[in-house]
This record gives sequence, structure tokens and C-alpha cells, in this order.
Amino acid sequence: MIKGRAIAVRGVVQGVGFRPFVHELAGRLGLSGWVKNLGSEVRIEVEGDEAGLDEFVKELTRSAPPLARIASVECEERAALGARGFVIESSSAHEGGTVLLPPDVATCDDCLRELFDPGDRRYQYPFLNCTQCGPRLTIVRQAPYDRERTSMVGFPMCTECRAEYDDPSDRRFHAQPVACPACGPRLRLLDAGGAPIASEDLLGHVAGMIAAGSIVAVKGLGGYHLVCDAASAEAVERLRERKHRPSKAFAVAVAELEGARRLCELTAVEETALLSARRPIVLATRRPGAPVAAAVAPGSPYLGVMLPSTPLQHLLLRATGGGTLVMTSGNRADEPVAIDDAEALERLRGIADAFLANDRPILRRADDSVVRAVSETIVPIRRARGHAPEPVPLARPCPAPILAVGGQLKSVFALGQERNAFLSPHIGDLGGYVAWKSFTDTLVSWERLLAIEPGAVAHDLHPDYASTQYAVARARESGLPAIAVQHHHAHLASCLAENQAAGPAIGVVFDGAGLGPDGAVWGGEFLVGDLLSAERRAHLRYTPMPGGDGAVREPWRMAAAYLTEAQESLSELERRVGSGPVGTIRSMLTRRVNCPLTSSVGRLFDAISSLAGLGDAASFEGEAAMRLEWLATGLPADGLYPFELDAAGGALVADLRPAVRAIAADGRRGAAPAAIARRFHSTLVELVVAVCLRLRSEGAPAAVALTGGVFQNAILAAECRASLQDAGFRVYSHALVPPNDGGLCLGQLAIAAARLRAGVR
Repeated sequence: MIKGRAIAVRGVVQGVGFRPFVHELAGRLGLSGWVKNLGSEVRIEVEGDEAGLDEFVKELTRSAPPLARIASVECEERAALGARGFVIESSSAHEGGTVLLPPDVATCDDCLRELFDPGDRRYQYPFLNCTQCGPRLTIVRQAPYDRERTSMVGFPMCTECRAEYDDPSDRRFHAQPVACPACGPRLRLLDAGGAPIASEDLLGHVAGMIAAGSIVAVKGLGGYHLVCDAASAEAVERLRERKHRPSKAFAVAVAELEGARRLCELTAVEETALLSARRPIVLATRRPGAPVAAAVAPGSPYLGVMLPSTPLQHLLLRATGGGTLVMTSGNRADEPVAIDDAEALERLRGIADAFLANDRPILRRADDSVVRAVSETIVPIRRARGHAPEPVPLARPCPAPILAVGGQLKSVFALGQERNAFLSPHIGDLGGYVAWKSFTDTLVSWERLLAIEPGAVAHDLHPDYASTQYAVARARESGLPAIAVQHHHAHLASCLAENQAAGPAIGVVFDGAGLGPDGAVWGGEFLVGDLLSAERRAHLRYTPMPGGDGAVREPWRMAAAYLTEAQESLSELERRVGSGPVGTIRSMLTRRVNCPLTSSVGRLFDAISSLAGLGDAASFEGEAAMRLEWLATGLPADGLYPFELDAAGGALVADLRPAVRAIAADGRRGAAPAAIARRFHSTLVELVVAVCLRLRSEGAPAAVALTGGVFQNAILAAECRASLQDAGFRVYSHALVPPNDGGLCLGQLAIAAARLRAGVR
């Protein structure tokens, strides 16, 4: 007997070849009906015998395309209408629910074979793709995901591409970005001023320029890269000078895994990350004598290495002889990556010698994601291409749609609806107009794409953050609740939320800076709480921060502050820095002029880095702390420095002045800086465990969340986790969102949702 079923499939089911899969499955089982994208779901009407229908429903989840992520399948029995054959119907909008789109996906093996097959019509075509690979987020204008709603709308399919698109047996059946040399996007090469460069072999021409030491801006999936020969010291130094990036590491790209192995000592989890469809930059241990210029990653034992994620990158790496290319974001300083030709020509003028552009518009920025391994876990440092717009699942649904705007640095916002938190790709630091414009433009486009209209806005406590000012103004203009969230509570909630935990837990929150309710600059915090509220139960002893943010750029200032607090001499600093600058800081410290108090572990790292002689200036936030980690990497534990825990006056205070005195004494005795760096890391691990044990003895839970930007430090993160577990704690850490401020918005969103559920602000 012929029966009918109406089926609704929700999850990541658009842009992944799901409708072609359904079409093939129905045909194989002899079923009739139709499938279509309907707003946030795929809707199926199917008819056939009961056994076939049962098998059809089972196979929907059991054999779904690799990129699909099925959240639910709902079936309803209905009368058979006598349908003949099975068809894919045109998509239509449908109110209710958020469309879950996949991220941009690295070129699949089938497409790679075509790319390098001289007999294939797409041979060396830099924009080939299929249902299992290619652009998604960066080209879609709005849902449902169909060609007319993407930036491919301006490229009508040729007869051959249309035949593939319409053929149920072809892997390009309903592949929305399908294209070929006859009908698809094309490359063009421009000189430094934007004038066309004519060449019958554009990639060969670009490869020649790179070999000669030039810097070329290359338009990728989610923005431009700046590319040069990673083995050329002159080219890399020139890029640093032009980009005004004196020391922050550049990422490098190699053609295949063997190339990455020649550069780095890769672990199994690092290789898996490199080969994944996300294709992130992976921070891995550099091999001695790796064939890259020292200036690629000055002083670092790590290299940020990536494999090609697009056909163009595969072709460019092959054209340059399969060597190693610097492939860094096409921007200045911490601005967002440039995405269109006019913007690139303006913002990258004076940096790039030429521009390898193309005529496929990028609708949404997506910088490269960056990850590193901590023990056997891959931890995101920057979450962007390959991840967004995949949602982070929430343990409990949002009572209303929520916008969480994140912080000031490493800007990322989140939109929450039902049980999904959608994090934007990394935007940058909101200190300039370009980043601010990118933040607001991206937010508007994401709200439109996801069809989310916020009913509340969550933001940081700091009134001077650009994100806070945006949130407060928008809430006032729209009449929405504005929910202020303390910075370190948001970090704790971020870690809990991604681990599907509600708390309570001890939050060990170590970072550079966040405004505390007392007006001090927090950053070495032990909170006890959950998604609704948190109490500060312990922290590092307050230390003056001479010159405020100036101390971030000049770590010796924090060394002077810690030495002064420990009643130690500043003579070594005077010898290195000069008696005049040190005298000024000494006077500021004595008079407490422009010396905000801080408990920041980030600033403590700065101080110890300077005391160990690792440099007195930093060109980017966290550089001094990274130097200290690099020096300690690979060394066995070798003793501890003393510290004290003071319970007088309420919250437990961790006093590192004894450690500073011991480090100063080590320095006077000529101890190796590496030994100082290693002992300091061990001391901080010991301090974390001691404080958590003390808090647990006073009734705090036996669960600990390790979060904040300092926990990007692999030594600290791995050893704290292991030691806490040995002490009987359950430990939460990050694997879905960064521990740094790039994950802050998730915590803000989770807290706002909890407060809305509880009816409190």
C-alpha cells in the first residue's frame, strides 16, 4: 500500500548537498515526491511503500553528506497524492527558525584531481568547487542558500555547468557556486597603482614576482592575503617594514603535509587539524634549521603553518615550486582583512607590489582561523574561516534572541537564538574606524542572514569600549534591555557554556585587563559562580600599573612596579633603560600618579619577562608573555619561587612579592633566563592549585574552569589542568571558542540568557 510522509529536517542542511542526497536516496528506494529548502529547514514530501519510507527516514541521518549536521528529523504521516518521480523544487522563505549554513570548506580530493588533470575542462581553474567543498559563508547574501542569493548570481552558468547542476548523478548537482573557465569568475593582475598587468600566464607571472622578492596581495575566499617568499629574509623584512609589524609572527603556507613536516615537529592532533576541511593555521614546534627566514617568527620556537584551502592557493604554491610562502592577513596592524579590490588598493597601497584580484565579490569577511595543541586538545586562538557560522550549542535555550557584542580587543560578537550561539568571525581590535565600520557592517549582515532580531543586548562593563558604547546606544534607541556583564565573569561563563555546563565552578580567569566593579584593572581572578552570578573569592595582589596602557607597550614599567612593591632595587633597570625614564616611573609610583591598580596575570608576565632580560618593549599585547613561554618551552620543572596567600580582609590575596625578590636574586647571581622562565611557570601552576584547594576547603565546588587569554599559554594550560585533575578537580577548558577575548561574547550571551530566564538584570 502506498503511503505518504511529510518530513522536516533541521540543522546544517543547506549548502552541503543535502537536497541532491535526498533526491538520490529517494530514487534508489523507488520513492516519489519532492524536496526543497524552506527557510530554516529542508522540507520533504515523499510517497511509497512503508518499508521504503522507513528505510528512507533511517538513511537521512545514517548516510547524510559529510558536511551536514542534522539536529532533528520530524515526520508526519499523510495521505499519498499519487506523485510521479522525485524532484528538487525551488527554495522559498519561511518564517520561524534560523538557517544553519556551513562554513567555507577546503577543496575536496575530487576537485583537486580535476584541478591538476590536463584532460579536465576545469584544469587549473582557480574557482572550481562542488557540493562538498568551496565557498559558503563568504558568498551567501541571504537564506535560503541558492545561487540567486549568493555573489555567484552575476555568473550565469554555461550549458555544461548547467547540465552538471541539473544532473542527479553528478556531484555538482545543485552545487550553488558551480563554475568553469567559460562562465565563472576570473583572475586579474594589477600593479601597485591598480593598473592591469597583461600576461598569458598570470600565476606564472605572480610566481616570478614572488621569486624576485616582491610582495603580492592575493584575494582569497574571505579576504586578501599578503604573500611573499618565506625563505627570503629581504622579502620578509620588507613586508614587516611596510606593514608596520616589527615582530608579530607571520603565517606560512606549504603545498602538502610533507612540507609542513619539514618545517615543524607535528603531533598527530596537529596533523589532523592541518588536514581538516577547516584548514586553520596551526601553531606547531619549529624544526631546527627549518627553511624559512628568521624574521617570519622572530625568537619563537613555533611556526604558524597552514595547508592550501582553495584551488587558487594550491595553484599558487605549485607555481612557486612547492616552497614555503608567507601568507598573512591583508591588512595593516590589527585592522580587519581587506575584502574587495578598491578597498585593498587603498588600504594595502605601499605594502603590496601587485594585486592578484578576481571578479567574484566577497560578501562577508572571514580571516584565517588559528589553533594550537594543548596536550591532545586543539584550542582555537582565532575563530574565523572554516568555523563561522557554525553555532556553538547552548545547554539551555535563550528566552529571547540576544546580541552579545564582546569586548574591545579581538572583537567577535554573538547572536543567540533558541539553543544556538552564532559567533561572528574574528573582526580585529576596535581601536580605529576601519575595524569599527567592519564591526557594524558585519553585525547588520549577520542579523539579516540569520534572521535574528535581538530582544536584548549584552555588553562589557567598561564604558569606553566601542562595543559597549554601541550596545548602550542601540539598546536606548530600540528600547531593548542592556545587560552589563563583568569581563571575567563573561570569561568564566564562556568556558562553562562551551562545555555545556551551568556551574557552579571555580573560575581561574587570567588575562591582560578587564574592568572590575571596584574600578581596578582585573586579570588574575579566582571567581566562584555560575551563568547567573559570580563572586570574586581570590585574586593577585594589586600592583600599580605606571602609565596605564603605556605599561603594556613597555614591560619594564611593570618590572619597576613589582620591584618597588617588593622593596627591591631598580638599578638593573636603570642600567638597561636609563636613569631618566626609570626615575620618572619611580616618581609616579611613589606619588601614585597615573598608576591604576591591577591584578593582571598578563602584566605579571610582562614584569617577569623584563626581569629575565627578555626585552623592555612590546610591539603587541602579550608579546612579552609569549617570550617567557617560548623560553620555558621544552624544559623540565626545576623548582619553585615562593609566594604567600593572605586571607585578611575578605577575598584571598595571592602575593607574588616573595617570588619577585627571588627572581631578582636569581638575576644577580647570573641564573639563566630560561631557568627563571621555567620556575615562574611552575610557580604559577602551584599557586593555581593552592588557591583552588583552599577555596574547595572553604566550600567552593570541585570543578574548575581555566579561561582568559593567559591560558593560550600551552605550558600553563596543560600543567594547571593535569595538576588540578591530580588534586581531584573536574577541569573545564576551551576547545570550541578562544580562551581570549575572542570568546568573551559567548559568555556575555550565556549570562544574559540566564538573567533573562531568572527575571534579573
